[in-house]
Amino acid sequence: METQAFQKIYTQITQITKATCSLKATGVGYDELATVNGRLAQVVKIAGDEVTLQIFEGTEGIPNNAEVVFMGKAPSLKVGDQLAGRFFNAFGEPIDGGPKVEGTEVEIGGPSVNPVRRKQPSELIATGIAGIDLNNTLVSGQKIPFFADPDQPFNEVMANVALRADTDKIILGGMGMTNDDYLYFKHVFSNAGVLDRIICFMNTTENPAVERLLIPDMALTSAEYFAVEKDEKVLVLLTDMTSYADALAIVSNRMDQIPSKDSMPGSLYSDLARIYEKAVQFPSGGSITIIAVTTLSGGDITSAVPDNTGYITEGQLFLRRDSDVGKIIVDPFRSLSRLKQLVIGKKTRKDHPQVMNAAVRLYADAANAKTKRENGFDLTNYDERTISFADKYSTELLAIDVNLNITEMLDTAWSLFGEYFRPEEVNIRQDLVEEFWKKK
Repeated sequence: METQAFQKIYTQITQITKATCSLKATGVGYDELATVNGRLAQVVKIAGDEVTLQIFEGTEGIPNNAEVVFMGKAPSLKVGDQLAGRFFNAFGEPIDGGPKVEGTEVEIGGPSVNPVRRKQPSELIATGIAGIDLNNTLVSGQKIPFFADPDQPFNEVMANVALRADTDKIILGGMGMTNDDYLYFKHVFSNAGVLDRIICFMNTTENPAVERLLIPDMALTSAEYFAVEKDEKVLVLLTDMTSYADALAIVSNRMDQIPSKDSMPGSLYSDLARIYEKAVQFPSGGSITIIAVTTLSGGDITSAVPDNTGYITEGQLFLRRDSDVGKIIVDPFRSLSRLKQLVIGKKTRKDHPQVMNAAVRLYADAANAKTKRENGFDLTNYDERTISFADKYSTELLAIDVNLNITEMLDTAWSLFGEYFRPEEVNIRQDLVEEFWKKK
């Protein structure tokens, strides 16, 4: 062993698996970065003087006498205002042709915020999408996933949320994206002229899968800088967490760990929680809100990733195609924001809770009417009207391509009520009916 400018260099590897190598070494820290035969690696296990390194590109072709150089530090990111408007890879290196970022170097993956420093979330995050803002309103400091089948346009929805959301900074973490997805986001943000408030960390399918494990920590480390140092409202968009979990599974399987449900590692819950628990509202006004996409296999929300996610997050947003109107909607029956009551009717117009409940109830009546129709039963005049209302409600409010502010959403709902129903059928408080009912 020789030491060279604080770097420890070893050349005696004792064991090599598909993803890891082990060697005897001292004075090495957990999560520390190293290179093995020039490939980037990270310390994942220390037992006495036996150190196990995970090699990001895999171990194929690495000899027992390969040179192992420890860098003396964990993965880090230089944080500063220069991050804004830039695209980076999983290691925080620019991929947009721009200069390296200067700033304070911070280790990624630190602990989440002490509960004593947290404040009850109470600020509205408006996205312009009625399926979210009207029915499942988001609150700053919330953590919530989109559940979507792989063929749903969830990246389009994420881009729309980024463009419309009323926040200071948007940080996008892309995991296992195709090159087309990456270029799509870059193109949309550039054309909309919002690059100055957007920061992207990208891992595409061309990069090693294991590298995507760094993406959430990179995104959240930069989010913490803007939320803590600048008191800004930061929205972190992570897509796709199923790709992240697949990478966890690759690593644990290569390390011969015994898998749990769906071949996922036993640590899946804590791995996901460690990311989602970074969502926080600070008393000073800064906040980190996390919206993450979890793709489903055949709509199955009982598989390991969505199942664990549901225990950690504060609700979920569910995308589905409404075959009656041919549009992708945010499903009002399967979506839920557990924190919406903190803002609806308080930070939004006073009729919001009643309008939301009435619209979803009438939409449910329409679903029952459609079932009756499919089973050959006669429909009442009320049934016919609820079906017409549901189609209009889907098209004008639930569809993800509708962009309105919350006041416009509420006014649209009132006009739909007036078009199809009498006030007593809608079942809203009399004083609100007198103030807002739209007579045709």
